[in-house]
Amino acid sequence: MANTDENLKAAFAGESQASRKYLYFAEQAEKDGQSQVARLFRAASEAETVHARNHLNAMNGIGSVADNLKVAISGENYEFIEMYPDFITQSKADKSKKAEISFNWANKVEKIHFDLYSKALKEVQSGKKLPGKLIYVCQNCGNTVEGDAPEVCPICGKPRDWFKKIE
Repeated sequence: MANTDENLKAAFAGESQASRKYLYFAEQAEKDGQSQVARLFRAASEAETVHARNHLNAMNGIGSVADNLKVAISGENYEFIEMYPDFITQSKADKSKKAEISFNWANKVEKIHFDLYSKALKEVQSGKKLPGKLIYVCQNCGNTVEGDAPEVCPICGKPRDWFKKIE
């Protein structure tokens, strides 16, 4: 039987995944004209988010800003150095073009996140507060940019209107 720490990690992963999945299910329900089903999915998503936060808190998984940045840097580094390159290789071997494209886009964006987090950590560790800048995310590939959104996403080629301003 797994120990409590392993159970908390598994529960956090499961609740986090369910939360996101239910949001996407809600989008589909809205498209299909089922607004009450969409509302139900969004409510369940919110509840799953509460569960995930509670599990992460029980693991003492939220630290100082600097500590959280270090955790994020480590995770992004693993993803673009080890995880996604292996996934890309396997998707090519399996001739799964959709997966290959998805993995390639994610891999490129994880490197961007790594760089953004690393820059932020350097500022935080020097006692500075990051200056306010606009941040945009491409809703097709996840490309994350500080400042103005580009005319065309350099990762997936979508036009500027595919970028969402993050508040």
